[in-house]
Amino acid sequence: MNASLEAETERLTRSWTRHEAAMLRDYLVASVEDPRLNLQSVLTRHFLVRALTGERFGALMDAEGRFAAVMNWLVSLAGRVGQPEDLSGVLYAVRRRADNIEGLEIPHFVRQTFAALPAAAGDLTVPNYIEDFLSGTEFVSGQVKLHEPSLETFRGLWRDALAAEFRRTQLRRRWREEALRVLEPAGGSANDYRFLEAYGLARLVDYTGFDLCSKNVENARALFPTLRFDVGNVFDIAASDKAFDLCFVHDLFEHLSPEGLQTAVAEICRVTRLGLCIGFFNMDEIPDHVIRPVEEYHWNTLSMARMKELFQAQEFEAQVIHIGTFLRQRFGCEHTHNSNAYTFILGQPRA
Repeated sequence: MNASLEAETERLTRSWTRHEAAMLRDYLVASVEDPRLNLQSVLTRHFLVRALTGERFGALMDAEGRFAAVMNWLVSLAGRVGQPEDLSGVLYAVRRRADNIEGLEIPHFVRQTFAALPAAAGDLTVPNYIEDFLSGTEFVSGQVKLHEPSLETFRGLWRDALAAEFRRTQLRRRWREEALRVLEPAGGSANDYRFLEAYGLARLVDYTGFDLCSKNVENARALFPTLRFDVGNVFDIAASDKAFDLCFVHDLFEHLSPEGLQTAVAEICRVTRLGLCIGFFNMDEIPDHVIRPVEEYHWNTLSMARMKELFQAQEFEAQVIHIGTFLRQRFGCEHTHNSNAYTFILGQPRA
């Protein structure tokens, strides 16, 4: 690693270690970043499920994507209203297929989903989480207390589905002989790994994570004492070529210099054999990156086309998912908290 990347490493390290460990542990798993509801985290889990089982759980994946869309709208609504009667009114309206309640518009995709629940998803049944959420969310001293069991709906479904698949198929043999090796650079305080564990995915893969910030690493190890999670640098990954089958990473590249960006892409591609899932929080369909140094790191707007080219130069072809477009086209949902969110699903080009 050259001197400029060493200096950038030091700046990035300072940028994160200045924060309290408790803040680092909590801030990327709450609100719109909650991996149970954040579509980019959901797509990451689906990326791993597909690598393990193909399209066997396509119906469950589609149902979870819809769940994320609906629940994000409901959670946002609960944060705006001030009393349980407001949510009771919405429940009254959707039960009667009304499109509004006292001037509050209820989106078509929410009403459509409510009418279809409970619904079959393969061998499983998705309960009516809309009714559960609207009837179970409380307000305590004026503060909303979200209904946790409804937010956990797909945790239970995935644990059951993957446990049954593990017993029934070759996953058991594959896991014993050679599990898929999965790398997560810049994993924070095991932010997404927590939900691989909770949803029953972690035991089916051989996971390795790292982060530049020692406080994040300490948080991750406190949560999962046996987890392979170390201090590491995406500019110089401590692994041999193609050491991992799969790699996923979120919200990293926007914070890097142009040189750091190219180096990080080259490094994760160097150590990955089959496929990558990359989440971007600030990307646009513009000709070139907009580079913005902010204090000791960057807050760039990345060019979708330029990022595709960077990965293509490393022999990985990208399927590009614009999150807002995906929500609109797949579920009829116009609600997204970030219009610049994109996910790349990358694999080796076919011969």
